[in-house]
Amino acid sequence: MLIAGRCHCDNVSFSLDWSPDPTSIPARACSCSFCVKRGGVWTACPTGRLRVSLRDSSKVSLYTFGTKTAVFHVCSVCGVTPVVTSLIDGRLYAVVSVNALEGLPSGLVQPATTVRFDVETEAERLARRKRGWIADVAFERG
Repeated sequence: MLIAGRCHCDNVSFSLDWSPDPTSIPARACSCSFCVKRGGVWTACPTGRLRVSLRDSSKVSLYTFGTKTAVFHVCSVCGVTPVVTSLIDGRLYAVVSVNALEGLPSGLVQPATTVRFDVETEAERLARRKRGWIADVAFERG
C-alpha cells in the first residue's frame, strides 16, 4: 500500500510503500519531552520503502537533543515534523508522523500507545530502531 504524508504547507512530503499491505497501522506516542510538547505520534514499517521530498530544503530545520541519535526534520514554514531519521552503522532509518498521513481508510491507524524510551541505553535504542524503523529511506531535494 502506498501511503502519502506531508507537512501542512507541503514543503516536506513523503510516500511510504508499506509492504505487505497493512491490516492495521501501529501508532506510538513518544513520551520524550520534545514529542510530548509537539504531539509526536510515530509509525514505521520495517519492510517498507520511504521517499521524502523536500520542496525547499533550506526551509527544513534539523533538530536533535539528548543522545543526538535522532534527527527531527521540522518544516520551518508550518512547524510540522513529518519525519524523524537515525543514521545507524552508515544506514539511514526513519519513522513518520501518524499526524502527517493522508487518505487512509478510517480505522486503519490504531489508537496511539504511549511508549517510554528513556529507560533504554543508547545501544538498546539503536538496536530497536534497526529492528523497527523503516530501513529503505531516500531524500529528494527540490
